Amino acid sequence: MCWAVGRRWAWAALLLAVAAVLAQVVRLWLGTQSFVFQHEEIAQLARQYAGEPAGERVEDHGVGAGRTELEVPGAPFPSSGPVLALTLVPLPPPGLDHELAFSRLIVELRRLHPGHVLPDEDLQWVFVNAGGWMGAMCLLHASLSEYVLLFGTALGSSGHSGRYWAEISDTIISGTFHQWREGTTKSEVFYPGETVVHGPGEATAVEWGPNTWMVEYGRGVIPSTLGFALADTVFSTQDFLTLFYTLRAYARGLRLELTTYLFGQDA
Repeated sequence: MCWAVGRRWAWAALLLAVAAVLAQVVRLWLGTQSFVFQHEEIAQLARQYAGEPAGERVEDHGVGAGRTELEVPGAPFPSSGPVLALTLVPLPPPGLDHELAFSRLIVELRRLHPGHVLPDEDLQWVFVNAGGWMGAMCLLHASLSEYVLLFGTALGSSGHSGRYWAEISDTIISGTFHQWREGTTKSEVFYPGETVVHGPGEATAVEWGPNTWMVEYGRGVIPSTLGFALADTVFSTQDFLTLFYTLRAYARGLRLELTTYLFGQDA
């Protein structure tokens, strides 16, 4: 009995040692990579086109804020005492429609990084089912250590973020992004123009409102993210056509990077 227990502990120690060595190898490998894109570069480009719907925001001044009527244009309400005061404040100018914003972003990325963004004929919106949520993505660039894609949902969705050997940042073009970080009891809300960063090894709960669209950049061991990204497709929805579309998009990205590496940007 003692021998069996000792053997289990030996295997556990061996697995931990292998994991530690593998993690160090990955870290050293990433340190040797020259990256095409930068997190802040993608975020700044996305912010140029981010915006919120035109309209008016209602500001709540609270009860007893020194006002005695509701500030609704053309409809004053006399009051004998302090009441809730509301003020209509114009919102900032609206951003571009998300599809137009994406089109302009793609053009700019191709200008800045020729040979590293997939051509129009290889761009495809593909459903993604992972962690209980459902969205859609359009892959723009992919390699073993980086990817850039457009992501979002027309209906809204929520679930588990996944835990990766990669750092992922999302800059919101439209809609809302709710994030509940592991180990906390409160969530955060992010709006158009803001960037949400998901660090290596982190896990969060995520929720996107309807018509939420964003630009995502990932850096790390990109093949390791495919397990989470494809698990629900394989074991839940069993939508093998979507599985094929996803793997084909990644293969096209790898092919483009290999072609550019071997033959240059004009290949």
